[in-house]
Order: sequence, then structure tokens, then C-alpha cells
Amino acid sequence: MSTLLEIFKTMEYGPAPESPDAVKAWLDEHGRKFGLFINNEWVTPKGAKYYPSYNPSNGELLGETVQAGKKEVDAAVAAAREAFGTWSKTPGVVRARYMYAIARNIQKHHRLLAVLESMDNGKPIRESRDIDVPLLARHFYYYAGWAQLMETELRDYQPVGVVGQIIPWNFPLLMLAWKIAPAIAMGNTVVLKPASYTRLSALLFAEIVAEAGVPAGVVNVITGSSSAGSMLVEHPDIDKVAFTGSTDVGRILRRQTAGSGKKLSLELGGKSPFVVFEDADLDGAVEGVVDAIWFNQGQVCCAGSRLIVQENVAARFIQKLKARMEHMRVGDPLDKSIDMGAIVDKTQWETIDSWVKTGISEGGECYQPNIKMPEKGLFYKPTLITGLDPAAATVQEEIFGPVLVSLTFRTPSEAIELANNTRYGLAASVWSDNINLALDVASKIKAGSVWVNCTNLFDGASGFGGYRESGFGREGGREGLFEYVRPIWMDRPRPGLDTASPTRPPLDGKKWGEHVPARPAPPTTARANGRDLPRVDRTPKMYIGGKQVRPDGHYTFSVIGAKGQIVGQVGDGNRKDIRDAVEAAHKAHLSKPGWAMRHGFNRSQILYFIAENLDARNAEFVERIVEMTGRTKKSAQAEVDTAVERLFTYAAWADKFGGSVQETTLRGITVGVNEPIGVIGIACPDEYPLLGFVSLMAPAIARGNTVVMIPSQKHPLSATDFYQVLDTSDVPDGVVNIVTGDRDHLTKTLVQHEDVDSVWYFGSAEGSYWVEYESAANMKRTWVGYGLPRDWMSREQGEGHEFLHESTQVKNIWVPTGE
Repeated sequence: MSTLLEIFKTMEYGPAPESPDAVKAWLDEHGRKFGLFINNEWVTPKGAKYYPSYNPSNGELLGETVQAGKKEVDAAVAAAREAFGTWSKTPGVVRARYMYAIARNIQKHHRLLAVLESMDNGKPIRESRDIDVPLLARHFYYYAGWAQLMETELRDYQPVGVVGQIIPWNFPLLMLAWKIAPAIAMGNTVVLKPASYTRLSALLFAEIVAEAGVPAGVVNVITGSSSAGSMLVEHPDIDKVAFTGSTDVGRILRRQTAGSGKKLSLELGGKSPFVVFEDADLDGAVEGVVDAIWFNQGQVCCAGSRLIVQENVAARFIQKLKARMEHMRVGDPLDKSIDMGAIVDKTQWETIDSWVKTGISEGGECYQPNIKMPEKGLFYKPTLITGLDPAAATVQEEIFGPVLVSLTFRTPSEAIELANNTRYGLAASVWSDNINLALDVASKIKAGSVWVNCTNLFDGASGFGGYRESGFGREGGREGLFEYVRPIWMDRPRPGLDTASPTRPPLDGKKWGEHVPARPAPPTTARANGRDLPRVDRTPKMYIGGKQVRPDGHYTFSVIGAKGQIVGQVGDGNRKDIRDAVEAAHKAHLSKPGWAMRHGFNRSQILYFIAENLDARNAEFVERIVEMTGRTKKSAQAEVDTAVERLFTYAAWADKFGGSVQETTLRGITVGVNEPIGVIGIACPDEYPLLGFVSLMAPAIARGNTVVMIPSQKHPLSATDFYQVLDTSDVPDGVVNIVTGDRDHLTKTLVQHEDVDSVWYFGSAEGSYWVEYESAANMKRTWVGYGLPRDWMSREQGEGHEFLHESTQVKNIWVPTGE
């Protein structure tokens, strides 16, 4: 028998198994076969096809679930639609009571949920018991509060409708909470499809919801393969799709929902940096690495899978890390004394192993500790790969397993460059005892969550989500609410563009945006009568990088007034003009100090200057609008005056939308920062050519973005006159760039450009479809009008939070305090 001293020295722990009896009893009560949860009832289709769910730690069959088909998906959506009619009108205080009941019921069945989660997923019981299930309850408590407050704090919003939600297998219960809690709090109803590997805890949760008395149809759960998910996404009666999973699947969903008017939020993959500076507590950082990459066997989208260590402490840090790896315990997920459980499925195990072999073939040195491993089950050793080039595939691509790659850096700027050297932007961790350095680096890393001297912290009060190819939208916090509401004035966009109709000719991406450069306008008697003195030519140029430049193609087109007369000519822009404008905008965004790095007060002053200089030329702009559009002088005057007022509005907002301190459970500070998105391409509407231009430009630059503006194709002269206002208003070169020409031709280049971070498009329904479809290439954000009317003169529709929300992305920085 081992002595206490021997156990302490060897760190040998005896088994501390959690009993699976309660879970097995629940499975047996269902005959280990589960139907679909629709309308608070178990539904088993006639002739249903079942597929098994296995315990990845031992191969034991846990149960079988139904493969949902079209009929079952239709039934679940119909149940949710019927329930929405009542649930959306249920007072917030009543919805809050139901959500409190769900939260309490989760706590009552805490251990049952945790054990089932570990058996079905393979994660350690310590994690499911102490992290996953408490966070599940926390989210329902948190959003119960927002349900209670909606009618006062969110009175300008309404629920979206019926929401289709698809969650992954790595955190089935937590992902379920992220999706369902804010959705039903805001009055939506949901159809949830859990992952193919892990279905059982979602079905247990469905029973907990029913036991809490939630009305039938509010929460529905269907199981099945990706085909069931596709049917849910494409269902015409789904108003919003929320997805967490891989970036590749996210691209598919972006294309499936393109042009439909469905809201879409995507929380996708990551390759998160874990940055360790020389002054960090190295022992604490080692434990941070353990939590960052070997938590849930590394099957975490925000796993700190890229270790970036300052060069002069790298050798010592790696030595400490290897020593810690030698004491890690891998084994039965229900054993409370283990660090790592089982990989979820054999296919995933093989994927992880193939990446390790790839890392070795790329020149990396692989280290795996000499620890005991279970003889049976899908277990994988914690793995460290050093010596790789930053561009190696193993460094760049998400592995989604317990595999850590290590790099070194010399200076803080190099650390930031390495951290941002990825197409992802989900999370990051920064370790330093110098809080000034840590916060400065945290502000410069492009990621939605940054943890300072900690890692993998989550809370219902703080949003989570990515930049770039890690997706868009936020889960959790107040910011997570806006994925499940729309402005109260706005109906669900239904652009009438049925891309799936067999009778409609398929949309042709090659033809969209095709454009033949303009020619001289045909002669008419009115234009060439030989009597009138011709006006002095003042053909406006493009406005790129703060300079007036001729169009690259040396083509122009005529602007025709309401009476058929030529009122001017402008450059007919092409792809090269857009590329030049994007380059200028990108330079202005990043250059030191950079538009994004200027404080809000400075940006507000410049917006005030723009407003003042526009108002000084008020009459000139009124005359131009009348000449182009044929509207009355009174109407044109109202447009110019409103444009001036709108500039003042966003000058006011320039230093008042910076973020908030999130009230999480962390002992410390969690700051939600509203950061600029970057370079935004904006295609303006034809209605209100000056006001539409200003209403879109002003919020974007107020929040630190730089823009490439495509003015009204029909009435561009207000925009070309406007760059003279910019020239006299201290606007830095490249912050606002203006390219005239065919809207769709220019937009196509913008949306396909890798250096454009977001595209706003207020043109046709077909153009909106292609903007959303093409954006999937690098998962850039989009905001489109679907060809539907918007009252730009209205403050409700033409300015406000919707515009500021589209101009920003939230970064949450977690800073624990105390010794």
C-alpha cells in the first residue's frame, strides 16, 4: 500500500468514479430509443430510422435517436410558428417566470445533466459538473432578467420570429444555453438541432423544459444528420438561423440563407493565440496552458492552440510545460480525478492524429508525455509540437484536439503580429505582470474575447463571438440579445427572391455585376439645339486617398436629370478603382495613429466640421438635388437639412458608444469594447442621394472605420460634390473614398476583396443575394436592404442603434484582480 508521501511525490490518484446509475435509469425508461421533441411531446415517425449514440470512453451503446426527415422538420417549425403567435405577445414578466423555472429545474437535475453530458461527449465530469451545467443555469437566470426588462429597456425592438438553431458536439448543453435562452427571452420560439455525435443531453433538457411548464411549441428539439440541419436552415418559415460549428459549414449556411431575409449568426472556428511575456508568472501561465488547450481534450473553438512565448524565457517555459504534461491524467470521463477524457468520435480521433503527423512532416518536433493511457476508448495524449514555421499548416489550421503548437517572439509588436497571423479571430490569452503591456496587447489582438492572465472564462453577462473567419454575431451578454430582435418598425424582410424555385431561372454569379463602360448619351434636340451657351465642363473625378483621381478605365457616364437633360458626367469606375480605394482605406485604418486609434473626441470634432461645411453650402446641395431628381425645392431642402442634422447626431455618438463594463461573476473587470470593424464597403441607395450617402458614411467613420463609398448610381453628383466638403473638414486621407459607377459592378469587387471587412448594400434583391453569397469566401459581415424600401428621412429608420451596431464589433477583455 502506498504511503501518503509516495502518493504526494508521484501524484498518483486513486479512482473517484461518478455513478452512472441515474443516467442509465433515464435511458432505460425510454427503452434507449428517443423520438423527436415537438410541441412538448415525444414524436416517433412511422417507420423511423434510428442511429446510435455511443460512449466514446468505452464504446457502450447509450441510446438511439431518430433521423428527422422533411415531414418532421415541417412539423417542428409549424409547432414553433403556432406557439410564436402567443409567446411573442406574452408579457416579459411572464416569460421571465418561465425562464426562472427552467433555471431552477436545471439546478434540480444538475448531476443527471452533468453525468449524461460526460457519458455522451467524453469530457471529464469535473468540467461538465463544475462548468457546463452551472453555466447552463446561469444563462437562463441572466436572460430571465432581460425578458423582465425587455418592455422598458428594449422597447424599440420586437422578436425575430421562429429561430432554427444548430449546435456542435463539444459543449452540447452550454451551446444550447447560448442559443435558446436569449431567443425565448425576447419572445421567439425555437427549433433546435443538436450535433450528430451528441444528442442525448439536449433531449433530457427538453424534458426539463416541459417539466418547468413552458408552453408547447416554444422549444422543439429534432435530431438527425446534417441533412436535417439543411432542411431546417432552408425552411421558408424560419426567420433566423443561429449556428455554432466549423467555418467550412458556416460558409455553406451563409450561402444557403443568402438573399432570403433570414437573420444569421455564426460562431465558428478559431486558432487562438496564448501569448506569454518574459515577466509573466511562468508557473501560473503553464497552468493556463493546461486550461487553454487540454480543457475538453482541446475540442474547444477558442482553445489556446498557438503558444507564443517571448524568446528569452521560451526554453524555461517549455521545460516547465513538459514537466506538467508528465503529470496529466487521461482516463474515464466519470472519474473525478482525471484531467482529460475521451475524444468524441473515432473520425475526430483520426483527424487529430493526422494533424500531428502533418506537423512532424512539416519539420516540427512532437512531444507527448510518458503517461498511462486507457487500453480501451478514444483517448489521445496531450501533445506539444515545437519548431514549426508560423506559416505551417499545423500552425494555421484548426485541429480541434489536444494539440498545442509553440512559437517564439522578441518584441511586443512581433507578438501582436504573430497573434494576428491567422484568418480566425475568436479569442486570445495574454500573460504578463505588466498590466499596461497586457492591456495594450489585448487591445491590438483581433479577437472577440481576450483573457488577461486567465483563459477560457465565460459568463452569461458577457458576449462571446469572433472576428473575421471566426464568424459574426455574439452569444451571451446584452449584445447577444440583438441577434434575436429586429427594430419594431421593420417587418421580416421577404425580398421575394425564391432562389430554390424550380420555375425560376437560376441566379448567375458571373452575370451579376457585368458592366459595359458607358458611351456618349444619344443626341437630342434639347441637348444640342445650337442656341444655348454650353456650361463649363467640371466632370468630377473619383476621390481616393484624399485626392481627386481620374477613373482607371478613362470612361465616364452621363447623369440624366428628371427632364431628360444631362446634368453632369462622372467617372465610370472599375475593379482597379475599387482596389485602389480599398488600399487607401486600409492604410488610413492601420497607419499610426490611424483613424481607428484616434479618440472619439477627435472623430466627433471632424464630423462637426463636416456638418458645418455642408451647411455652409446648403443652397448649392439643394439646387443639385432638384436638378438631378426633379423633386421640389422644399423636399430637397428637407433632405439637406436632415443630412446636416444626421452628421451632428453621429458627431455626438463618436465618443459615446465605446462599450461597457460587463457585470460577470469574475472577481475582476470584464470590459465589453465596441471596436471598429475595419474597412467597410458601402453601396448607397438611389433614394435621397445625399441623405442616404451621409446616413451610411457618418456612423461608420464615427466609430473608427474607413469606408469605400459607391454613391447612388442614378444620382451621384451629391456625393461628388461632397468630397469638396471633406477636403475642407480635416478628414484624414483615405478615411472616406468615393468611387462612382455601376453599383453592382463595383460592389462585386468590394465583396470579393479579402481586405474588406464588411459590405453594406442598399440596392436590388438580387444584388443583396450575391453580396451575402459572395461574403462567405472570407466570412465578412454584410448588411443589405434586400431591395426593400427604407424611409431615410425618418429618424427611426435612417439613424440610431441599428447603424451603430453595424459599425462595431464587440471585444470582451477579462482582467481578474487580487493576489
